[in-house]
Amino acid sequence: MKYGIQLPVQSQSTIYAEPWEAAAGPDDLLDLARTADRAGFDYVACCDHVAVPRRLASAMSTVWYDPVATLAFLAAATERIRLLSHVAVVGLRHPLLTAKQYATLDHLSGGRLVLGVGAGHVEEEFEALGVDFRQRGAVLDESIEALRKTLGPEEFPEHHGKFYDFQDLGQRPRPAQTRVPLWVGGSSPAAVRRAALKGDGWLPQGDPRERLPAQIERIRNLREEAALQGPFTIGAIAEPLYVGTPTRDVGRGTLTGPPDALAESLRAYRAMGVHQIQVRFRSRSRTELTDQMAAFGAEIAPHL
Repeated sequence: MKYGIQLPVQSQSTIYAEPWEAAAGPDDLLDLARTADRAGFDYVACCDHVAVPRRLASAMSTVWYDPVATLAFLAAATERIRLLSHVAVVGLRHPLLTAKQYATLDHLSGGRLVLGVGAGHVEEEFEALGVDFRQRGAVLDESIEALRKTLGPEEFPEHHGKFYDFQDLGQRPRPAQTRVPLWVGGSSPAAVRRAALKGDGWLPQGDPRERLPAQIERIRNLREEAALQGPFTIGAIAEPLYVGTPTRDVGRGTLTGPPDALAESLRAYRAMGVHQIQVRFRSRSRTELTDQMAAFGAEIAPHL
């Protein structure tokens, strides 16, 4: 079972941000990405919001680094780790623009992109950019279809749909990968169906352990009914972790303990049919976080 991490600092929602992140910046991101690269993490991930309305700013904060710029910055400082948008709200942008940005990222990184996409949830963000919030699901469905073409091998992709129509427009450089993996985020019935039928993987959003088996079974049934074959990556977001015995309050719901106990707990995800887990750690500083990441890679990951 593979493991990845959504990087701190680049998004600072009060739901998960640690206090030390408020004063952090590019050097911290570089250190975290390099640590993840060395510690065997499969990917680092970056979120996507263009602008946060004032009514949500106290909870979400307004700190949301641009995913393409951030992942490109980190690509140049790492060697093997994959680069995941978790998730890009692709309906906010024309598919040709999205393809130009992410194809270039994949080209420059030597084929390390995983494009995670989602419908979005902030209505004012859509309105400000001139996109109909009420049609975001349908727009995402067509965007996925268009992105399959614009991120494919063809220099002049062609698409004719309800929301987007283009042909005879060339884009280079092409992605380094023959097929860029496209993972669909979200846990609503519509999002799960979209992931199963249109994606190469599923990124759940907040599903607790007990809910995952039913979601995974639904994905398998949908794919079987549609006669879809080929690889499909099922993900999960694990509970917050602290490797070892903490000497402070690390928060309700945090998994703590020696590496063998944590590994045993996380193996339950694999038993459900999960292929990759996104892990997160409680920390008071960058150094504590990188120590936790290194310990996870050395002492827990080999037993997953």
